[in-house]
Amino acid sequence: MKNQMLLFFTLLNAGVLFCQTTISGTVTDVKNNPIVGANVYLEGTYDGASSTENGQFSFETTEKGTQTLIVSMLSFDTHYEVGDVSYFKNLQIKLVESINSLTGVTLTAGTFEAGDNSKVSVLKPLDIVTTAGAAGDFVAALQTLPGTTTVNEDGRLFVRGGSAEETQVFIDGLRVFQPFNATANNMPTRGRFSPFLFKGITFSTGGYSAEYGQALSSVLLLNTTDVPDQEKTDISVMSVGGGLGHTKIWGDQSLSINTSYINLSPYEALIPSNQGVRWNSPYESIAGEAVFRNKGEKSMFKLYTGFNHANLDIDQEDINFDDYIRFKLKNNNLYFNSSYKYFFENDWSLTSGAAISWDSNNIGLMDDKVENKETASHIKLKLKKSFSNRFNLTFGSELFNTNYKETYTANDGFTFDSNFDDQLWAGFMETDIFLSNQFAMKLGVRGEHSSLIKDVTVSPRISLAYKPGDNGQFSLAYGDFYQNPLADVSKFGEPLSSEKTSHYILNYQYVGDGKTFRAEGYYKDYDNLVKYDTEQPQFNSNFTNLGSGYAAGVDVFWRDNKTIDNLDYWISYSYLDTERDYQNFRERATPNFAPKHNFSLVTKYWVDKLRSQVGLSYSYGSGRPYDNPNTSEFLAEKTKPYNNLSVNWAYLIDQQKILYFSVSNILSFNNVSDYQYANTPKGSGVYNRRAITPPADSFFFVGFFWTISTDGKSNQLDNL
Repeated sequence: MKNQMLLFFTLLNAGVLFCQTTISGTVTDVKNNPIVGANVYLEGTYDGASSTENGQFSFETTEKGTQTLIVSMLSFDTHYEVGDVSYFKNLQIKLVESINSLTGVTLTAGTFEAGDNSKVSVLKPLDIVTTAGAAGDFVAALQTLPGTTTVNEDGRLFVRGGSAEETQVFIDGLRVFQPFNATANNMPTRGRFSPFLFKGITFSTGGYSAEYGQALSSVLLLNTTDVPDQEKTDISVMSVGGGLGHTKIWGDQSLSINTSYINLSPYEALIPSNQGVRWNSPYESIAGEAVFRNKGEKSMFKLYTGFNHANLDIDQEDINFDDYIRFKLKNNNLYFNSSYKYFFENDWSLTSGAAISWDSNNIGLMDDKVENKETASHIKLKLKKSFSNRFNLTFGSELFNTNYKETYTANDGFTFDSNFDDQLWAGFMETDIFLSNQFAMKLGVRGEHSSLIKDVTVSPRISLAYKPGDNGQFSLAYGDFYQNPLADVSKFGEPLSSEKTSHYILNYQYVGDGKTFRAEGYYKDYDNLVKYDTEQPQFNSNFTNLGSGYAAGVDVFWRDNKTIDNLDYWISYSYLDTERDYQNFRERATPNFAPKHNFSLVTKYWVDKLRSQVGLSYSYGSGRPYDNPNTSEFLAEKTKPYNNLSVNWAYLIDQQKILYFSVSNILSFNNVSDYQYANTPKGSGVYNRRAITPPADSFFFVGFFWTISTDGKSNQLDNL
């Protein structure tokens, strides 16, 4: 019996050995380098092994039939082999490096980001509003970045040879139709928005996403804060007015409100404007903003609203009149914006939103009156699917509706009405493809149709990025961009086409050890620009799309906050070569708003013993072209260079109270932006002129800022 049992177990073991299958192979990366320690096993079993230093593996199994072989290794995508187990011999398995969202390549061509959550940020929210000379206006702070031009008599964003109208602003992905305050001619404006309501800013100087359109040069994307960290109240007392802000939180719901009142009358009484300007009623405005948020388990709803009322009454010098020209303005602007985002289980996400604005201006020019009203809306739906960490697909549709009416009334009772209605539909699709941690691409296309100009446009967009090392990367971008003619042309109802530009961008960026370096070359090709044969667009102008032009240049940015303790600084330089034939130009020339060289230096130094942050900013712009009718050449002469040295000082009285002081153009450089020439020459045949200069060479600002918060530590230094 004993011998029989021994024989039984011997035969059983032999049967088991006979039924076993050997699985073997080699694991390498895509460059055929062996991978050590890869985990290789059959799904649902304990049968497996680890790869050796040569990448080889081998183990035995009793499993039969179709099986799944899994090969996994940290930093690589998991590999699957499905088939009959008998074929799992001498396998050659190549693992692909997994995509790391923290250290992998990013698409940065033409884009500057300001946000604490962005790994490629060159600015932070604090930087936007603590820049000397910006006076709390984030648009002024963005003018210290390369690719922008300081047009001191305007205040809006002029980007890479484009006019201010070629830049569009979006809040939470929805269009803002009047992003800047109304103002008088040759007086700089400011953005309508309070910086503390936004968590981040993306400023694209070109080559931007197919999600955005109707901007020939750039887009500015503002994203409101999702979830505030605490309840607080902000109180501001300033030399030009005051402000009050409050944030309230109810569980997953929150509301932030900010109000401000600005009145320049006391300032003008102390520091009068330059000769050539007389204030009958200095600039006065009252503004309010609010953001309501409701955060669900897989959703986020936000409602933003802003209101602004402004008025001014000013007399300005004009060389063609013996007396000053009186200009009066009353502006009312109301804006609503709602957005909803939902995250589904299967890596789909839905984003929807709607925005509407009402803007009205009552303008008095000498004895004439102009009244205009614009009602504009934007509806948007976007879907995104993440198929893997290597491939994302985004697509959507949007509708813009604009209704514009204007009435001109002359002092003799003559009236002229002009208006337009436009419904613009757009559809877009875009993919993000990450081939590896070193190479990525974004492919997109946008289509638009306008009912006003009955034009259909298709805009391809492509961006590529390659990261050869840990800190540096190259990016390349191309795209076509279209924009409808502006309101001052469209209101006359002429049949025109969309204006067009094509962007070509090559970028290099290095980020590491507290230092950021960016160098970017670009070329923009303009076509179908609007031209007219009168001084200004008017009802009897002859309008065409025969204009064209180009802009080419190099932008350089350097930032360092590590080399010197407590010192943070950045340097920007832009070279711009541009010419265009558009509007009433009689030939191709460089526009007045496009100087060839722009330079900015921004420094911020924290003095611990004085509990103070001291800032200094210097801006330089080479001479701007202007047209001298005393010569035969067109736009051939240049103003003297632009210079501006500004300083600021923020002193912490205690943790939540700040005394703030700033002076723009502290050296009182007499900057000239252009010249106005007389309409008719003197008897000698020479046209007289006057220089167009700012209403004041310097601007002084003093403010006291007090924060009351639940943690007793927060302050408004982030908002100064």
